[in-house]
Amino acid sequence: MGVTVPRAVTRFNRTATKTAHARKLRVDATDVERRLWQKLRGAQIDGASFRRQHPAGRYILDFYCPSLQLAVELDGGQHAQSVQQDRVRDEWLAQRGVTVLRFWNSDVTQNIAGVLEVIALNVSELKLRSSAPTQRWTSTLRNATPTPTLPLAGGGGAPNSRQR
Repeated sequence: MGVTVPRAVTRFNRTATKTAHARKLRVDATDVERRLWQKLRGAQIDGASFRRQHPAGRYILDFYCPSLQLAVELDGGQHAQSVQQDRVRDEWLAQRGVTVLRFWNSDVTQNIAGVLEVIALNVSELKLRSSAPTQRWTSTLRNATPTPTLPLAGGGGAPNSRQR
């Protein structure tokens, strides 16, 4: 009968061990990860600030933008065998409001412009979503009285009605 609600976990429940492992992954980054990082670092895509190898629960995300809750994952040949594990991971992240974009390493090496375009489109969409009014505001605005038309500059009286 009871519904299990995922408990809120501050900063994805980081620990010293997870952070140390993430730091090691940053040092041992693949050439493909380094190549994409050069394009993501320094808020180059629409001001979105990404982190590398960010701990999230029992996972470590390749790239993560906390302000938009956007994760970018790069999959090499080893991921072809772990499709089910990736699905479980993506589901766990989605339950916590994280949007996950997955790219094959070959996408980055052969079509980095296309990868960056997909990331930029998602960044723009997530920024719009986060700045859109809430449901409460939209329903209030929808039923509000329209703003009356204001007179043009100079008032609404007859022309040259002032005495000189």
